[in-house]
Amino acid sequence: MQRLYDFLRRHPTLVDGFWAVVLFGISVVSGTAGQEGIGTDLPVVTVPITLLLCLVIALRRRMPETMLVLAVSLGAAQLVLDMPLVPADFALLVITFTVASNGTRWASRLALTAGLCAAPLAQLRWPEEHIGVGGRIAVVIFQTVPFALAWVLGDSLRTRRAYFAQLEERAARLEREREAQAKVAVAAERARIARELHDVVAHNVSVMVVQADGAAYVLDSAPDQAKKALETISGTGRQALAEMRRLLGVLRTGEHQESGEYVPQPDVEQLDDLIEQCRTSGLPVDFRIEGTPRPLPSGVELTAYRIVQEALTNTRKHGGPNAGASVRLVYFDDGLGLLVEDDGKGAPHELYEEGGVDGQGHGLIGMRERIGMVGGTLDAGPRPGGGFRISALLPLKPAR
Repeated sequence: MQRLYDFLRRHPTLVDGFWAVVLFGISVVSGTAGQEGIGTDLPVVTVPITLLLCLVIALRRRMPETMLVLAVSLGAAQLVLDMPLVPADFALLVITFTVASNGTRWASRLALTAGLCAAPLAQLRWPEEHIGVGGRIAVVIFQTVPFALAWVLGDSLRTRRAYFAQLEERAARLEREREAQAKVAVAAERARIARELHDVVAHNVSVMVVQADGAAYVLDSAPDQAKKALETISGTGRQALAEMRRLLGVLRTGEHQESGEYVPQPDVEQLDDLIEQCRTSGLPVDFRIEGTPRPLPSGVELTAYRIVQEALTNTRKHGGPNAGASVRLVYFDDGLGLLVEDDGKGAPHELYEEGGVDGQGHGLIGMRERIGMVGGTLDAGPRPGGGFRISALLPLKPAR
């Protein structure tokens, strides 16, 4: 049964053709039964008009505007040729509904006008006998109501169909926007994870490399210093593993876990530990805080820590063996200033021109991305007297 229903839905013209044949049969039977009261010339006119009215039913959904014009013309022909109403005139009611629901606006208006005029014109052409004026008006109203109802139902169906189409279009648009937002979110999350991985790996591995080189150099002459260097390597490795576990925990759960084996996000208060680690690895660092320290938004805390971490990592990698660095943390009324300078040989010019000083272009790119996320500014480049300088300004709002 469902297959038959689907077939009929795919072939609406076959359904309309079936009802056209049924309507033609009813018209023929009705015309044959009342042929005694019909004039001699009337059957010649009735048959073609009846056939064409049935054709209107058959093709109403395929060519609604054309069938409407044909139906109006046939109605006018009936008036001119004095052909009384036949069952096939039901096609006028059907085409009115069809055009109101599926046709163009001009055709819908024409159908409404023709439907409202059909009953008065028919009453004028074939007036009812033995009733007064009031009765004729009642007949006109009674015959006009079906046309008005057909048009109203068709127009309501058009409005509802347009409403559902609008809802579907809106749902499709929202789905496209949702997919676009999801792609943007995925790209942003990938960039964030890439920055975190770069900062963790680059800083800690560079410390471990420096300490390993120093331990190998003094292994025979100063075993105590070599042992201390190995302890630093071990501690740095554990710290790197802890931060890697934190990142993996975020990837698995989507949340920052501050309990268990996952450590919290680094902040400004941990800069002392970071700088002490750099000093232990052999990089002299002068650290100063200016202004009155106060609570910072977590995003600013993490950004400040990572900028200092990356800058000191670059100093170890590119500053040379005798380089020293200075870090200034300045609390302004409306912002947090960072100034990291070193007196080493600095990075090659082409590297920071391309956006990074780590050999692959990720260092300054990551810094600029982090600062851009909190609405800050970054200025990086060689110092006039030698070495490298990184200056950043982060907007500061009280933490809530």
